[in-house]
Amino acid sequence: MTRIDVSLPVASQPSVETLSEQAIRAESLGYDRVWVPETWGRDVVTVLASIATRTDDIGIGASVMPVYSRSPALIGQTAATLQEVSGGRFRLGLGPSGPVVIENWHGVSFDRPLRRTRETIEIVTRVLSGESVAYDGEFFELSGFRLRCEPPEPRPPVDAAGMGPKAVELAGRFADGWHALMLTPQGVESRLDDLHRGADLAGRDPNELRTTLSLTCCVAPDGNRARRLIRQHLAFYIGGMGTFYRDAVARQGYEAVAREVYEQWNAGDRERAMNAISEELIDRLAVAGTPEQARNRLEEFAAIDGVDALAVSFPRAAEPADVDATLDALAP
Repeated sequence: MTRIDVSLPVASQPSVETLSEQAIRAESLGYDRVWVPETWGRDVVTVLASIATRTDDIGIGASVMPVYSRSPALIGQTAATLQEVSGGRFRLGLGPSGPVVIENWHGVSFDRPLRRTRETIEIVTRVLSGESVAYDGEFFELSGFRLRCEPPEPRPPVDAAGMGPKAVELAGRFADGWHALMLTPQGVESRLDDLHRGADLAGRDPNELRTTLSLTCCVAPDGNRARRLIRQHLAFYIGGMGTFYRDAVARQGYEAVAREVYEQWNAGDRERAMNAISEELIDRLAVAGTPEQARNRLEEFAAIDGVDALAVSFPRAAEPADVDATLDALAP
């Protein structure tokens, strides 16, 4: 049975208190885990610590923590601390993010993202074991680092995010799970082949890996309003976040649409960029509409063989009332 998680819109909500209340609401509605992203608003660690102290049973997770903005040793320490604070409910999602974020906002070269992600996962896993870490990589060299506190028990799983074939193969080889995003059902199925190939290369059982599909959702009595919020969200990511998401959509058979959105957005015509996104593409990448329409669409994504969890996420312009309405409508 596919689990239903929730991914909170951390950058667009009025306060950390609001986010904690949304997590409490998700717990009461039966969601399995609450994920918090890290973009350019509140940091994921502080928000998750707040949520951990305000909830009892719901899992918590970082999806995703960029591998360029913290050292692997610090990420390991952070994961151990959040596992302690949450009483064993934490799951760590790691990913490279994209060049627009890393180079323009963090001032760090977006160099060889797959290699950096691999080394980060390997180091974090060793840190969490509690053993002394000796590591000789292409990005990182560590000698003698060891947690001064007791290692977390159980060790929090470490997932990798990715959209392209090699990134997903990497998740299969080195991580405990894969975080998928901006993918159609057919796109997910294609990438699952890459995940299984990575597991095979490492001699691992692919059935032991957890696949979580992040799915942008918006539910409202006025289904057209919900769909417009989704259209705004998709246009921003395809058009305004460099070529990363544009290329992912193009790979899935929507090259002309992705190019048109990108060109119009970067020409400054946001309305045309939005209008270039078809109703079909909205339904292939997201869940939007009235409560009944949205529940039916969510069930179609839940039926994808190989997906273990759907993370209900929200469009970037969603207001707290939109989040609450969507949480209620799509609750397990």
